Amino acid sequence: MAESAVEIIENAPFDEIRPGQSASLLRTLSMQDIEAFAAVSGDLNPSHLDPAFASKTSMHEVTGHGMWLGSLISTLLGTRFPGSGTIYLGQTLRFDRPVHVNDTVTVTVTVSAKDSTDKSVTLACRIVNQVGEIVLDGEARVRAPETKIRAPLAASPRIQVFDPAARLRALIALGADLDAVACGVVHPCDDGSLRGAVEAAEANLIKPVFIGPESKIRAIAEQGGIDLTQYTIISTTHSHEAAARAAEMAAAGTLEALMKGSLHTDELMHAVVVTAALRTGRRFSHAFRFDVPLYSKPLLITDAALNIKPGLIEKRDIAQNAIDLCWIMGIENPKVAILSAVETINPEIASTLDAASLCKMADRGQISGARLDGPLAFDNAVSPEAVRIKHIKSSVAGDADILLAPDLESGNMLAKQLEYLAGASGCGVVLGARVPIALTSRADGPSARMGSALLVKKIAHHCRKPRT
Repeated sequence: MAESAVEIIENAPFDEIRPGQSASLLRTLSMQDIEAFAAVSGDLNPSHLDPAFASKTSMHEVTGHGMWLGSLISTLLGTRFPGSGTIYLGQTLRFDRPVHVNDTVTVTVTVSAKDSTDKSVTLACRIVNQVGEIVLDGEARVRAPETKIRAPLAASPRIQVFDPAARLRALIALGADLDAVACGVVHPCDDGSLRGAVEAAEANLIKPVFIGPESKIRAIAEQGGIDLTQYTIISTTHSHEAAARAAEMAAAGTLEALMKGSLHTDELMHAVVVTAALRTGRRFSHAFRFDVPLYSKPLLITDAALNIKPGLIEKRDIAQNAIDLCWIMGIENPKVAILSAVETINPEIASTLDAASLCKMADRGQISGARLDGPLAFDNAVSPEAVRIKHIKSSVAGDADILLAPDLESGNMLAKQLEYLAGASGCGVVLGARVPIALTSRADGPSARMGSALLVKKIAHHCRKPRT
């Protein structure tokens, strides 16, 4: 690479340094800076990370870590002046004011003394904000480099900040203005499903009605220290009866949502399917909602839980269900990427033919409320760079909101890969019935259960509206 194509840094050896000499740098504090510093340092003080907590402190809002400011002094000393080869010997800091998100600070170091016996330099350090107020001052003592160094600046390491707790708080906040919905928690006979439902109730997401063997439910609650005194329990002898009773109550309008406990998915879904009053004429399907660290917005994957090998008409319903969920969640005109192994139509790959047909069905109004494109390989669906390289012209490619999988196997593997290898945080819901159904897994943690409860809350409120 030509030298002119990269930034060249040049240090100041001890013999070149003069008293009064100074250097400065500017930096604007972002929330991403705060999160990155917290992740690297382990300083998770909520004053820096939680706006609700910070609002109750004397600062009244989120502030940057004090040592983030100290690190800027280190950056200036190590990369600009004296620069490469500088060794820290000591540092004093006095913090005068907090720094808030979007504040721009100027960091200045000025030589106050030199000591030729050990090649040390003492520098006055000062940081001021955008209105000239001093936020930090102090003094640094360093051993200056002895030889001249002129070299390309090293490439900056890449850090991706992802705060699952913050993403969950933002998701839960989408239902903050809605009242909790009556939700049948079916056969909650393990600690995870019972505790998850109670935590969702405490977050004002659902009003749980526990349906299952009462003695077993109470024993699990006692063992886990879960207080059930304010909740209703409808006792059944086994999981099949619990599923049937829950479906019956949902059909009667007593429950606005259902949540899977520790029974098998097919037990619960069979009870719903055979209850005519819960069917809408549309295929039931499942949608995962993921927050993915390297993707700029929530991503829906469907269907990865119910429909094993859906045909074209089933895929139409699966797509429409996911589109409706996007609208309920405030995403207007979502982008649907219909996945296959390739982005061109190949008669030997049936999913490419289905994709082309679904796009034409959308053109004819058989699928509405979204933009569809396919077939698209996964990279073309989510990566603008892949789209650019492959010269794909599409309003969906590289920016999908919904990934429509060819079949359950591929969808399920994709969902689990995002969760276990990419660090995505997810939740899910069954769509197409008269009531939403949270299908939580035994392996799901509290955040997945809480997120799923939020989804059923939003959908249940939508279902309250008169149908046109």
